[in-house]
Amino acid sequence: MPDEATPQGQRADARRNRERILEVADDVIREQGTQASLRDVARQAGVGLGTLYRHFPTRDALLETLLRQGFDRLAGQADELLDAGLPPERALAEWLGEFTLRAGAFRGLPASLMATLSDPDSALHASCEAMREACGRLLRAAQKAGRIRSDVDGTDLFVLVNALSWIADQAPSIAARSERLLALVMDGLAHTGDR
Repeated sequence: MPDEATPQGQRADARRNRERILEVADDVIREQGTQASLRDVARQAGVGLGTLYRHFPTRDALLETLLRQGFDRLAGQADELLDAGLPPERALAEWLGEFTLRAGAFRGLPASLMATLSDPDSALHASCEAMREACGRLLRAAQKAGRIRSDVDGTDLFVLVNALSWIADQAPSIAARSERLLALVMDGLAHTGDR
């Protein structure tokens, strides 16, 4: 998994180690969750723990690198949906559905996202903030069109859909209900004129 953020001028073997760490980490974290042993990641990548920490000084730094591209695409997708001419509430629902899938990609990720949202020192904070802002843009467009109640803000919505991912994370048997649960959230957000 080549990474656009790989430091320039890095030796070829260091680049290979970094790419191998990311490849293995993706598998290990999907299998074991965000609290997977970094020692296991290093061992399976065939590098020492010190090598892993030289490339990724914290667990959040490793997660941020793994997630950044997908989250950046998802944040950009908000603008694409707004520009596509869809009804704003539909654009919002589509984006929230995609977010729920991505947030559920790794076991433990919903909890990590919530923890880093209020931790500006976390490597994941910038990605979480970009997603919250993308969510907010879609929400404001739907509110401006009178389709979503006005007393909801981007943080409320980010927390709600992250909770849907968390539910599926905690009870995989419920994951099949994600679309239904999201539809219920959207119904609850709908502007009815009497709020």
